[in-house]
Amino acid sequence: MAIDETRIFRPIRIALLTLSDTRTPETDTSGDILAERITAKGHHLAARKILREDVPALVAQLDAWIDAPDIDCIISTGGTGLTGRDVTPEALEQLLVSHSGKLIPGFGEVFRWLSLKTIGTSTVQSRAMAIMAGGTYIFALPGSNGAVKDGWDGILDEQLDSRNRPCNFVELMPRLKEA
Repeated sequence: MAIDETRIFRPIRIALLTLSDTRTPETDTSGDILAERITAKGHHLAARKILREDVPALVAQLDAWIDAPDIDCIISTGGTGLTGRDVTPEALEQLLVSHSGKLIPGFGEVFRWLSLKTIGTSTVQSRAMAIMAGGTYIFALPGSNGAVKDGWDGILDEQLDSRNRPCNFVELMPRLKEA
């Protein structure tokens, strides 16, 4: 696995969604970390929003972004734990059905493997996951600063880089809506 510097970097348009009942634009440090990493890499931050943890509202927002032609990928932070208010995976499961989407199980598996190194067995409480719905990638990360760093630095930085070899998510984008 390596970045092939002979290939051209293709920036993508990423929407960032923080799910929280308490965070504000001033206190959304996890969102700030992701926004900084997205733009520092050379991608476009196409949209950013904070939303309360509510399945219908979350599904509606994600549906709108899936349908938006100027968004290629969505990264969410928060709502992936085990409490009653953590509903991100349930919303993504609805999108899998409504958009005939595909689960990307390796994302959650690799995220928990990476997280094991930083938080130990507490990683089993994470329901981080990823799907493809309507031709749009959606990556759901936990809401802590450490988790978004693990998710971006350990997976998304490389997989959202069109130069990453042997393969990456970006090179598949033109084919995601194939029948």
